[in-house]
Order: sequence, then C-alpha cells, then structure tokens
Amino acid sequence: MIDLDIRLNRGSFVLDAKLFTNEPVIGLFGPSGSGKSTILAILAGLIKPDEGRFVIDGECLFDSEKKVDVAIHHRRIGLVFQDSRLFPHLSARNNLDYGLNLLAPRNQRFSFDQIVALLEIGHLLERRPHQLSGGGKQRVALGRALLASPRLLLLDEPLASLDSRLKNQILPFLRRIKEQLQIPMIYVSHSINEILHLTQTLAIIQAGSIIANGGFHEVIKDERVLSLAHSLGLDNVIHAEVLEHNQEFEYTLTGYGENKILLPLLNKPIGSFTAISIPASNIALSKLRLSALTIQNQLHGTVTAIRKIDHRVLVSVDIGCVLIAEVTAKAVHDLEIKCGDSVYCLVKAQAIRHLGDSAD
Repeated sequence: MIDLDIRLNRGSFVLDAKLFTNEPVIGLFGPSGSGKSTILAILAGLIKPDEGRFVIDGECLFDSEKKVDVAIHHRRIGLVFQDSRLFPHLSARNNLDYGLNLLAPRNQRFSFDQIVALLEIGHLLERRPHQLSGGGKQRVALGRALLASPRLLLLDEPLASLDSRLKNQILPFLRRIKEQLQIPMIYVSHSINEILHLTQTLAIIQAGSIIANGGFHEVIKDERVLSLAHSLGLDNVIHAEVLEHNQEFEYTLTGYGENKILLPLLNKPIGSFTAISIPASNIALSKLRLSALTIQNQLHGTVTAIRKIDHRVLVSVDIGCVLIAEVTAKAVHDLEIKCGDSVYCLVKAQAIRHLGDSAD
C-alpha cells in the first residue's frame, strides 16, 4: 500500500501530488517535465518535499507535521535509472555484490544465484560496465537493486536510452520480476506502451499534479488523459496465446478470446502467451467482415466509446479487451458509427509489434 500526499515548490515548477494505491505494480505516465522523476526521488528520500506525508505498507517514511524523515538507507526502496549508474571501476559481479552487501544475511530476501539466473546475466559477471551493451547494463542495474531486497522498486524510465530491439529484450525480464519476485513496483515512462506491458494500473501526471489514477480503460475515459495519451503516442497492448506457426508463409497465428490475430513469425512455443502492440493509428474500422482484402486481421467487437481529440476521433472497441482505433471524424460520420455498433478492427500483420513474454 502506498499513500502519498506531498507538495514541493521549486519556483517555476510546483509539485502537488496525491496518490493512493494497493496495486502491486503501477505505471506513472506523463510527458517530460511533468514531475515523474521528482516523485520517485521523493519516495526514495533523495529529495525532501516542502510538506506532506508518505506511507508505505503502514510505515510512515515522511511526515512534515510530525517531523518524520526516514533516512535513505533505512527506507528499503530500490531505484533504477535510465542510465544504469553502475560503478565503472567494478565488474558486473562486484556491482551486484554491492547491492547484496547492503543487508545483513538474515535480511537478504534473494540469493545472488537466484537473481543472476532470473536476469540471465551469468555470462556478464566478469565484465566491466564499458564492456556491456545497454541492455546488459540495465539488467545488472536491476540485479543490484533487487539484491538489496527492496520493499518497493522504482523504475525511472529504465528503457528510455535503449533502441526497440533492446527494449523488447528487457521487458520480459521486468515481467519476471513482477510475477516471480512479487516486489511492488512503480514504473515511470512517457511511453504508455511500455507501461501496459507490465500493468493496466496507471497514475497520470501533468504539470506537477496527478490528474487520474486507476485502470487504463477507466482513466482513459477522462478527456485530459485521452488527449495526453494521444499526444504521446497511444498503443494497444494485448496478451495473446500462440496457436500456430507457418514456416512457409512466415506467420504466427495467435488468439485472444474468439478473435484470431496473425502476425510475423515468432519463435515462441505453441500454447505460450506473448504481448503484442497495435498502434491506434494502424486500426481501421468496418461494419462488415470484408473479403478479397490483403488485411487479414479482422477483429470483431462492439463500440463502447467515441471521443474527438483535435482533428482525430478515437473509437473504443471491446474485443474481449478494449482496443482504441484512431480514425477520422469523416469516417465515423460516413459509416454512421455509434456506441453499441458491431464492428471489425482491421489491422495489417506488419503493423503489429511483438513485445515479449507474457504470463497472462
């Protein structure tokens, strides 16, 4: 449980944030400069707010009225930055040992070997940070934070400096941490796509204030949130089951509910689950199932919401989960699309991005 109510005034920037959640993983989403990293720094004890309080799992770590301010090293909060911040003169092994040695053996929740195996970094242990790839550095940084046995893990845009290939390599490890270690996490990003790979629970921050908090498909109904998400790039994330591989035509068939989704060939076992991303701008809508069409993904669902953002219209379609399609106002008018209509979401296989493993 996290109960946060803090204020910080830094001249032109004012942070006035309230957040209460019992969710194990929450994504903190917002544009650059909105206050995301500042909130994490306050939680970790790196920045002292002007006033307010912060309680985690019933323990008060900061209370300006009661003069409570627990020291950083007693908070047991892990923090991973986007640039890894490994000690450059130490090997990966010694960086990991640093996290482990912060605690007495009786307080160590995880073993060295357990974390090395979880993050698959055994082959990196004798390398120095300059010998590691960006993804390798981030996995070692994650390992160092985990070996300090934190009660809360703060991830400050840990994938921001990585290219798409490396991001797709790291995301499955973050899900492993969530599912196998069950450490509560706050994941900060201005990419809603990354957050939805880990959790459907979001806190939306803009100009120093948390304007919404809750499940993605609930908070997205707020026009302020929808406009913000749209401006930063709105994707849909689905956790689909792998049903079939076709080597000849190089495709994989996946399933979600009653819908089948075809995408480029994956190296995933039949029956496993995988996370896929579909940009809202790459979804077209039809009131009829079409034939003689190169677009083979036609996902059937029901329109649940229609919202106008600037010159675009975002249409929510329930296909078992909610997909958001970005279309023109003219298209909605011409097809007379309205809430309750049965529609098909048309998606090119090449527009679907594979994000990594899923346990859902």
